[in-house]
Formats: sequence, structure tokens, C-alpha cells
Amino acid sequence: MSLKKKQKAGTYEVASQWKLMWWKFKKHRMASIALPIICIMYLLTMCCEFFSPSLPLERYKKYVECPPTPIHLWDHEGTFHGPFVYAKEIGRDPETFRKTFVDSEDEIVPLGFFVHGSKYKFWGLWETDIHFFGAKESGGAYFLMGTDSLGRDLFTRILYGGRISLSFCLVSIFFTFLIGLTLGGLSGYLGGIFDTVVQRAIDLIMSMPSIPLWMALAAAMPKEISQLRQYLLMSIIMSLIGWTGLARVVRGKILSLREEDFVTAARLSGAGHGRIIAKHMLPSFLSYIIVSITGSIPATILGETALSFLGLGLQAPTISWGTLLQDCQTVETVAAKPWLMFPALFIVISVLMFNFAGDGLRDAADPYK
Repeated sequence: MSLKKKQKAGTYEVASQWKLMWWKFKKHRMASIALPIICIMYLLTMCCEFFSPSLPLERYKKYVECPPTPIHLWDHEGTFHGPFVYAKEIGRDPETFRKTFVDSEDEIVPLGFFVHGSKYKFWGLWETDIHFFGAKESGGAYFLMGTDSLGRDLFTRILYGGRISLSFCLVSIFFTFLIGLTLGGLSGYLGGIFDTVVQRAIDLIMSMPSIPLWMALAAAMPKEISQLRQYLLMSIIMSLIGWTGLARVVRGKILSLREEDFVTAARLSGAGHGRIIAKHMLPSFLSYIIVSITGSIPATILGETALSFLGLGLQAPTISWGTLLQDCQTVETVAAKPWLMFPALFIVISVLMFNFAGDGLRDAADPYK
């Protein structure tokens, strides 16, 4: 039944707060573009074993520091072959004596979808050798974004690194969410000496520069621990510094709501402090909490990248976008091998997309727009 017919019949459709937010969010053009891109990035990185053409530690000794391989559909004579790359011939620059790679127009490497390649365990559950895209022939190699100094495929390592970097921000935001909501909610609801202590702690943390504080805490982290513990400790370190903004927002909202009639009614009915905060007060401004969390995700990605780039965050053999950028610490390296900067491109895209999505959520949650 259309809206006009419903109005004539005397019935009206009532939209919930979340539906109204979704309608506003869809009107934000950049946010509606950013959300699918974010979903695609998470799909590619979460299923990186399937979408990557090789394994992250697989080395091609013949193709060390090979530049990106362009994909062709027609050969130099104009004949259509489908997707393929030319085989590489290795030479030597007579002036710089640097290794060079030249396309061999006499030999092509056909590419295709759902091809057999290196064996892997998908999500560590079952073993297979099917890859989404790759060389049809066994032994054929192509490098969409080139190789590093050890001959490892950079595109594969970027996908595996994205799994760490993009999941790291979610884990860190979870701890931030937990600390910020707990301390901010109790600070605004209880007041008194507890509120004073929490607010002074927030002032102290916010008065310190974030990057040096991250570096100090990361430097104190033991180097002999496993990759999983290193991952969790880095997430906690980021959360211990990033919870202050969320706690301030939650405290302000709780202060404005704690004397409302529905809170008084819940208190008189015998509800405990935790139940009143969790069941009655937080849901009333949950949209603002989501917006605050979304806005802090880009800062978390950049923080992890900066620490890993400086060698104070996640360490090899853990693969993240920050650790991949450790190969680009000199101007000479970037000038000679610019394709090693591809991880920075993925960082820029992910940060921009999260910023656009956060702007859309902020506009959608604003009741005055």
C-alpha cells in the first residue's frame, strides 16, 4: 500500500530512529560510496588466502625487486589472448649495473580466475590450492604490485597486512569502547570524588602528545612475546590513550540524563546503577557513541602504522601495513623502487573511507539536520 493510500485509510507508517538515520545516511553521497568500499576491503583482507595469488612468505628468487607486471588483453600484434602478462627477461643496466626486467614478447603467461596455485589453509580450517586470480600454468608468475627485496609478492603481503591492520583497529576500538563507556558512564552518574579523579586522569592523558606516549608504552613492551600477545598488547596500549574522548562524551550525556523522569522511575523501582546506565541511559544516545567510535578508527589505523613503521609497534614476521612500509625509510629506496609505497596507498584509502563514513553517520545522527 502506498503512502497516500495509507494516509487516506487513516494509517501511517512510523519509522524508527535507526531507519531515519539510514535514510539520512544514504543521502550523504561520499558516505554511501565509502561504505561499500570499506566492506570490499574487509572482504578482501579477511579472505586474503583466497584472493592473493601466492603466499606471504613465498619467495621468487629470480624476481627480486621486480616492478609491477602490467596485465594485457592483446599482444603487440593486436591478437586477443584474454588476460595475460609477458614473461620477464632479466638484464643489467650498463650505467647503474642495477638488475632490470624486460618484457619478453615471445612468451606470454596466461591468467585466469579460480586457478590452482600454492596450497594454503583457508582461515586455518581446510586446505586448498584454489586462488581467485592467478597464472593458469604451473610455475608462471605475475606481480600485480611488484616484489620486495626478498622476492615476495607485494600484493599478497598487502592483503595479509590489511587483515592485521583493519582488524587491529576493531580490536583496539573494542577496548576503547569498553573503557570509555565504563569510566565515562560511572563518572557522570556517580559524580563526587570518582568523577573528579576520572576527569583529572583524562586531563592528564589529553595533555600529553599522543605519538610520544604511544612510543613510550610500546617501547616498554617485551620483545620476546608471541605475535598474538604482541597484537593484543598493542591494542590495549592504543586503547589506554584513546578512551578519553569517548569518556567525555558519555559523561556529558549521562549528566544531562541522570535527573530525567525515566531514570528516577528506574531508580525507585529498585534498579541498580549498572542496569540504569546500561539499559536506560546509554541506548538513548547510542547513535552518538557509534559516531564517536567511527571517527576514532582512522586515528587508530594511523597510530598503529606509525609505530610499526618506526619499529616500535608490531614486529616482523607479523605482517601489517606499517611493517611493510619499513622498507621505505630512505629516499633512495623510494626513488629506485616506488612500488614499495603501495601499502601507503591502501592506508590513505582506508582512512579516507572511514572519515567519509564517519561524516555520514555524524550527519545522520544529528537531529537538527
